[in-house]
Amino acid sequence: MMQVTEYRHKMIEEYKQAATPLFKYVPWLEKNSGRPGSTSYRGQGVTEHSMSFPVYDATLMSFIKEASASSLMDRNYNYVFTRKNIKNHEQERKMIAAAGVKDWDTLRGILSKYVLGGRVRSILWSEGLQERIYLLVLEQMRKIIEYWDKPLEAG
Repeated sequence: MMQVTEYRHKMIEEYKQAATPLFKYVPWLEKNSGRPGSTSYRGQGVTEHSMSFPVYDATLMSFIKEASASSLMDRNYNYVFTRKNIKNHEQERKMIAAAGVKDWDTLRGILSKYVLGGRVRSILWSEGLQERIYLLVLEQMRKIIEYWDKPLEAG
């Protein structure tokens, strides 16, 4: 029994170290979730025949950069979606809300889709903000850590 407790404590400690640096973005995510995280560039010299490109919010890009470098990223995030049969945002939100400590990898996979997947399809960075995915994942991670450990200091 002692081994199980020690293992769980070690595991929660690892989770806490990985997720805590991202919790500082929660207030910003709360304020900006549901909004697009980018605008189209409309600078000087852009004509109607020019190709527009997105300009992302600086805080969103800081979050993406920090999350990308964290151990929360799962390069095989597609397997989470296949294994859990997740097809849309509503299913993602339901999986996030129902996630417990045993579902940590599911949370990592969902977060990774928007952070790592955004490198190929940059619209995913904005979509993660607009669909509240970043906020919901971080809030659920905090709940899991606090349930098994102790309450964390606010972001």
